Amino acid sequence: MYRSAARAAVITGPWPSSAPTQAPTTTERRKAVPATDADALRTGLTPAQLMTLEALEIFQWRLAFVRRPLFQAPIPVLFDREDTRYVVIEEDGTLNEQPTLQLRA
Repeated sequence: MYRSAARAAVITGPWPSSAPTQAPTTTERRKAVPATDADALRTGLTPAQLMTLEALEIFQWRLAFVRRPLFQAPIPVLFDREDTRYVVIEEDGTLNEQPTLQLRA
């Protein structure tokens, strides 16, 4: 009897119904890295890596991203102007043209 009395005490009011609202339609939430973050990518690189990076930027290679594994040196990854090849700058500033990194397609 107590349960049915509680159901009878529910009052409908003028407030909006609890119908589900539509979620905003977006195709892609990830955004490209702004140019201001280019300086943030360079932080933590060794002087030898920075020197090699500057030399490659003359030939229109671009710093795409930097992997930062725990307790290891950062690994900068650069792409050429056509985005067909990529290289890794090692900690001592040398280029690794055949890195073992697995990139997503």
